[in-house]
Amino acid sequence: MNHQPSHPTDGPICTSVQRALLGLTIPLETLQVVKNRMLQAMGEGLSRETHAQASIRMLPTYICSTPNGTEKGEFLVVELCKKHVRTLWVTLQGDGNHSPQVTQDIFDMPEDIPQGTGEALFDFIAQCVQKFLTDISRLEDHLPLGFVFPFSCKQTRLDKAELISWSKDFSCSGVEGKDVVQLLQSAINKQLKNVDVVALMNNTVGTMMTCSVEGKPCEIALVVDQGTNSCFMAEASLVETIEASGRMCVSTEWGCFGDDGSLNDVVTPYDQHVDEESSKPGERRFEKLVGTLYLGEIVRHTMIALATEKAVFVESNINVLKTKGVLSTQQALEIIDEEEGMAKARSLLEGLGLRPSEPDCCRVQQVCRAVVSRAAALCAAGLSAILTHMCRSRELECLTVNVGVDGDLYQGHARFREILESVTALLAPDCKVTFVPTSDGTGRGAAIVTAVALRLVAQRHEVDQVLAPLRLSRDDLKRVQGLMRREMDLGLGQETNATASVCMLPTYVRNTPDGGEQGKFLALDLGGTNFRVLMVEVGADGIRMASESYVIPTAVTQGTGEALFNHIMECIMDFQLKQDLGDQVLPLGFTFSFPCQQLGLDKAVLLTWTKGFSASGCVGKDVVQLLREAAQRKQHLGLKVVAVVNDTVGTMMSCGYDDPKCEIGLIVGTGTNACYMEEMHNVGTVEGEQGRMCINMEWGAFGDNGCLDDIFTDFDLVVDKKTINPGKQRFEKLISGMYLGEIVRHILLALVDKQLLFRGKPCPKLQTNDIFPTKFLSTIEIDGLGLRKVQAILEDLELQASFEDSMLVREVCQTVSKRAAQLCAAGLAAVVEKMRQNQGLDQLVVTVGVDGTLYKLHPCFSQHVQQTLKDLAPKCIVTFRQSEDGSGKGAALVAAVACRGVKL
Repeated sequence: MNHQPSHPTDGPICTSVQRALLGLTIPLETLQVVKNRMLQAMGEGLSRETHAQASIRMLPTYICSTPNGTEKGEFLVVELCKKHVRTLWVTLQGDGNHSPQVTQDIFDMPEDIPQGTGEALFDFIAQCVQKFLTDISRLEDHLPLGFVFPFSCKQTRLDKAELISWSKDFSCSGVEGKDVVQLLQSAINKQLKNVDVVALMNNTVGTMMTCSVEGKPCEIALVVDQGTNSCFMAEASLVETIEASGRMCVSTEWGCFGDDGSLNDVVTPYDQHVDEESSKPGERRFEKLVGTLYLGEIVRHTMIALATEKAVFVESNINVLKTKGVLSTQQALEIIDEEEGMAKARSLLEGLGLRPSEPDCCRVQQVCRAVVSRAAALCAAGLSAILTHMCRSRELECLTVNVGVDGDLYQGHARFREILESVTALLAPDCKVTFVPTSDGTGRGAAIVTAVALRLVAQRHEVDQVLAPLRLSRDDLKRVQGLMRREMDLGLGQETNATASVCMLPTYVRNTPDGGEQGKFLALDLGGTNFRVLMVEVGADGIRMASESYVIPTAVTQGTGEALFNHIMECIMDFQLKQDLGDQVLPLGFTFSFPCQQLGLDKAVLLTWTKGFSASGCVGKDVVQLLREAAQRKQHLGLKVVAVVNDTVGTMMSCGYDDPKCEIGLIVGTGTNACYMEEMHNVGTVEGEQGRMCINMEWGAFGDNGCLDDIFTDFDLVVDKKTINPGKQRFEKLISGMYLGEIVRHILLALVDKQLLFRGKPCPKLQTNDIFPTKFLSTIEIDGLGLRKVQAILEDLELQASFEDSMLVREVCQTVSKRAAQLCAAGLAAVVEKMRQNQGLDQLVVTVGVDGTLYKLHPCFSQHVQQTLKDLAPKCIVTFRQSEDGSGKGAALVAAVACRGVKL
């Protein structure tokens, strides 16, 4: 593609002119190459390893949010411009930023300031601020100030920025490498005590913020004026030079693109001359091809070359063209005008003392067009690189985005605008771009940045207040650990067991597998809404299993006990028929994952239902006997139950088959529980002093006696009150998958009520119980995909979520799941420390067999558990082994150990 079309007034073009125009014309294929190089340079600028050497610095601005339209208040802005300082008083109405009220003044800068000392520069700016406030009678107000500083800075906070280097003919001493916010604040403090500089930004960021209006955020900005730059909302995880989450506005500083030679095949001899005459040769090469400070100079050097070759001004003395600045960019832009351009060209050239012919004027016009067209095409290549980067990083098939644009080239010249937009569409066909011209991007934009910063600070304070009760300190967790240990000791004591919240139930399992188990066994697994039947064959070469899952309808789980066990028996009979077991009588292990008082290996009295079960006539009964009675009702005579265990014991046994150090079982799924091997002399509820026995802790009830009341938040209390067993299983209700989604839902409702989420708009669907299941937490917290997923989840709940809303929902999920993991670890810390002390060891090495969807599937839960446990129990080396079908295989292994003749 040639972006230099012919013109109807073109005269004969000699070879020299053709060659010059060809050099200034960049084909589409080359623009695609430039785009790809820009993409590569952007990646280098974002990378921690290559950032220091990157030509495009990709500087984080610490602006993490675009306006949401609620910003309101009065703000002071000061903008440093090329020849003046502008001060503004901006009032935002909270109306979507559609009608801000602006009062401003402009103070001409003394000519010696830009090349003087930094102290003189900032003192002058402070004087302008003082005079402006005096003029508008606002000297007594306490004011937040936004500072527009259009130079490359390394920001470490929104209000802390070190100048990297001057440009645009500024070279004030003592500023580079210094914090310009502090320099301005110090200068202001000499004259005023009530002005705080709260935000620094460049003009590009201001443009992006100005072009964001309610419901239509602007996420890219482009400025093409004397200099050029761009910024965009990048995924913070890709900005490796900082630690941040969500998104952050990155100032590309793309004016330096090409300083490493990557534009050498685009740069012409005319550009080389312009660069050599600049104040910093070899630097800001891209800007020197695009910025209005340089375009007139490129035209001038092209004219000199053509005149030297006798292609133009044959009868003129061209020495005047050798004077820098005799042809401005504004004049070049006037020359390309369709109607008056030729007349403008003649007037300008004659004004310089030249004697242009009609073809001379035509050729000058063509060169001006070529230079301006090339600038637009190069900007399009850079913009398309940003668009493609955003599209890829967000993993979108099509990116729809608003691009704020400022600068004379775009605002005032249709040709530049048309080429920029059309070439961008060609180079980024997978992006739908709306260009939004800004009005006063720097002034209003700075006020909006300041307003957004203050809004976010206030919102952060309120959000932290809401979430603070769920954020547990190390002291909190140590206290929970101590309370768990106390309740464990009470549960083990014969005289204190009845009042302990942790029951510490004996399981009569006295050994873990030793590898000598063999034979075929049946296993039953009842612990939730799905019931499983398994056939497990244990041999010297390992374990083989076949299984079938059966749904238990809610009407059955909450009906009569007789109906429940009839249903279980029907499932067993169906499985035996499918497995062609005929009349074989196989030893059966029964995983029954509810609190029981075990009176023997095959005798367990149900203490209470949990996990939504409430079948009548079961509590206080031996569940093995209930199963045997159902078998008699169904006239099934081949049932031989040899062991009943819960899923926690099954998990420990399953992992113990592969790891002899596995002496703890942990379940964190729909519910939560733990078991471990305790010394018999500590078990006061069972006779005997020798050996060990697995203790089923039933720790889900920890805190039912009120010892955890100060850990429970208002959200936990609301969730507890709406369960079928209020006041029971309180520890479980802080940890397990059945409840975390509900806790999150109630927190979200509170944030909506406080106008901190979804702009406070009513959320009818979010009022529905259990509409936010715990599996959402796992999806939302996955790195990279989480924010896209949370928006999809919220859309399904009929909620229109902004990016910031999604970030906050994710933070709530992370807070709730982290607390659950930390509390789980505090409980485990009590267990491993007790085992270490039982054995009189300086250091305990033990394995925890673990099962449950929350532990296995949540992206961060297991990591939080392990990190917290290491901190709370530093004298214990704990390995976690995920169980493979612990409740099924484990039950069969308990039966296998029983059948090998070992005393359990």
